[in-house]
Amino acid sequence: MGEEKVKNDALQILGLFQVLPRLVVFDLDYTLWPFYCECRSKREMPSMYPHAKGILFALKEMGVDMAIASRSPTQDIAKSFLDKLGIQSMFVTQEIFSSWTHKTEHFQKIQRRTGVPFNSMLFFDDEDRNIQAVSKMGVISILVNNGVNLGALRQGLTDFTGTTSSPNKSKHK
Repeated sequence: MGEEKVKNDALQILGLFQVLPRLVVFDLDYTLWPFYCECRSKREMPSMYPHAKGILFALKEMGVDMAIASRSPTQDIAKSFLDKLGIQSMFVTQEIFSSWTHKTEHFQKIQRRTGVPFNSMLFFDDEDRNIQAVSKMGVISILVNNGVNLGALRQGLTDFTGTTSSPNKSKHK
């Protein structure tokens, strides 16, 4: 499925929801791309999961802000790959640093930088421990198994919409 087709499908999915998150946060390794940055070299040309770029472009077109929360110990490689893929400027903030806090520290920094409340965020990650920890903060969090895709996007928006009427509810897949 081509990038443009994915973008159009993602726009259709986004159009089904009256309320969208103010901020969508993505992990990098095994969420946007199929590898760990620390196992790669800056000289390599990275690739993304098949649906990832189209989803990013659809969110951007709909005016939804995006951010990165990555526990990668190699920020320089991650930023180099974002640049090579032409997507670095799409994110309002990038919290890429090694941490033992299961991303809670990342989200506190994202919240401080953007002013977006946790219950107005949607998060995609491949590690259940991060999903569990961030969900407890009030962020709708979706576990992805083979990268972010259209199914995960639909699930995330469905879960997000289901909680906007009752902010104390916390869901994750």
